[in-house]
Amino acid sequence: MSNQDVQTLVEDATLDFTLGDNEEAIKKLEQAININSQSFEAWHALAEVYYSDKIFDRALQAAEKAYVLNPKDIHINTSLSRIWMQLGDKTTAEKFGAQARMLNWKDELQSPQNK
Repeated sequence: MSNQDVQTLVEDATLDFTLGDNEEAIKKLEQAININSQSFEAWHALAEVYYSDKIFDRALQAAEKAYVLNPKDIHINTSLSRIWMQLGDKTTAEKFGAQARMLNWKDELQSPQNK
């Protein structure tokens, strides 16, 4: 299977999640990860589904895998901040929250201003 198949699975899983079928979303995301364990999008989406289900230990595991693949992504840093806050580690949550804000500021500074 190709990366396009992985992308299709992630998109289908996102739709399932949006429609409230988290179980089916998890199945598709795990299938995507089995095809390509380096898929940042699949790991991040899996973290969000587990977070939604309040399975914070699994959300953390998936988010950490995504973070290793793309530590400069604003969204994964935000996700990790939210997960750590739920797990009761405010210090680590604040670290990832600050990282997300810094990345956002860098992005804003590099983007041309629309006037």
